[in-house]
Amino acid sequence: MTRATRRQMLRTASATAVLGAARAALPAGAFAQTSGPETPKAVLGYIALTDSAPLIIAKEKGLFAKYGMPDVEVAKQASWGGTRDNLVLGGGAGGIDGAHILTPLPYLMATGKVVQNGQPVPMSILARLNTNGQAISVSKALQPLGAKLDASPLKAAFAAHKASNKVAMTFRGGTHDLWLRYWLAAGGIDPDRDVETIVVPPPQMVANMKVGTMDAFCVGEPWNDQLVHQGLGYSACVTGEIWKDHPEKSFVMRADWVAKHPRAALALTAAVIEAQIWADSLANKAELADILGRRAWFNVPPADILPRSKGDIDFGDGRAATASPLRMKFWADHASYPFRSHDLWFLTENIRWGVLPPDLATAPLIAEVNREELWREAAKLAGATDLPAGPSRGVETFFDGTVFDPAAPGAYLAGLAIKKHAG
Repeated sequence: MTRATRRQMLRTASATAVLGAARAALPAGAFAQTSGPETPKAVLGYIALTDSAPLIIAKEKGLFAKYGMPDVEVAKQASWGGTRDNLVLGGGAGGIDGAHILTPLPYLMATGKVVQNGQPVPMSILARLNTNGQAISVSKALQPLGAKLDASPLKAAFAAHKASNKVAMTFRGGTHDLWLRYWLAAGGIDPDRDVETIVVPPPQMVANMKVGTMDAFCVGEPWNDQLVHQGLGYSACVTGEIWKDHPEKSFVMRADWVAKHPRAALALTAAVIEAQIWADSLANKAELADILGRRAWFNVPPADILPRSKGDIDFGDGRAATASPLRMKFWADHASYPFRSHDLWFLTENIRWGVLPPDLATAPLIAEVNREELWREAAKLAGATDLPAGPSRGVETFFDGTVFDPAAPGAYLAGLAIKKHAG
C-alpha cells in the first residue's frame, strides 16, 4: 500500500466518523419529536448567481422564520474559494455554517483535496438547488468562427495561438470547470493541452472578458446574459443542451453542524424547498428578478436576470429561444432532490481530469456526504408530495451521444477519448 493511499484511507476514516455522528443524530421523524430547531440561527453563504435564489427567497419571504429559524443570515461570498475558506472556519469562528455551492465542492472538501494541509472537512449535501441555467460564452472576436454546441470550429484558432488561449471557469473541479471541459473535449479540443484554464469568480467574468482576459468562459446566470446585453460576446450553448436537466448547485452544511443541530438542519432544508417551489413558478419570475437584482443581493439590473430565468434566451449571435424547457429549474422534474447517481457523475469526471484519484471509493463517500434521506423528511415537512422513487435517476445521455450508466462508471470513463494526460 502506498503512503498516499494510507493517507487517503486515514482521511476517509476521519471524515466518515464525523459524518456517521451526524447521521446518528438525525433519526426518522426527529423534527416531529420535539418543539422545533435546536437553534434559531445559522450563517449561510451565497455567490451572486441566479441559482442562489432559494436561500435568498427563504430569507426575504420569511420562510426560515416560518420553520423556527428567524436569525438565519445569508451572507455574500466573493468567490468559491472564499466560500470554501469560510466553511472551513465555520460560523462559530467568523465563517459560515452552510452555503449555496458547486455540487462537487463538498466532496473535494470532505476528501481534503482542496483544503489546507489536506485536512478533510466533512460536509452534508441537504438539497440540490437547481438544474440547468449555466452557459458557455465566447468572446466577440471569435464569434465569426461559429462555435455553438459543437466547439470544434475553435480548434484551428486555438492551435494557431496556443500560447495565448485562455478559457475561464469558477473553481477547479467544480461544475463550470466540468461543463467547459466536456464541451471542449467533445469538440476535439484538449482542455489541458490546447488551452489554458483559469479561475475567475462569477461576478468578475464579464469585466474580464471586456479587457480580453479570456476567449471563453463557463458560468451561471445572470453573467452570460449580461455579456450579451453589453455586446461583448455570445453564448455558444446553454449547459442544458450538453446534458438536459443536469444537476448544478447544492445546499450544503458542515456535517458537524448537522450533527449538533439535526432538527435545525431539517428546518433549513424545508425552508429552502418551499422557496424553490415559489421560485420555480413562472408567475413569480418578475418578482424574483427584482429581489435578486437589489443592491443587497446581486446589484445588477433585473433585466439581466429575468429573461433567461423564464427560458427566454438571446444567445447574442442571432439565435433565440422562447420559454425554453432548458431554463433553470428549482423544483420541477425533481430538481431539488439530490440524486446520488448525479454525484457519482461529478466524482467520475473529476477522476477523468485528475482532480481525484482513480482508486477513490466513491460509494461510501457519496453515502456519507449526500443526505437524500434528510431531504425526503424535509420535503414532507414542507408539504411536498412529488418525491422521487429512489436515489438514482438512471442512465443519462449527453449531447454527443455519450451515455453515463451509474451502475458502470468505469465503462463511461474508458469510453472517453480525451482524458487527463500523465506527466
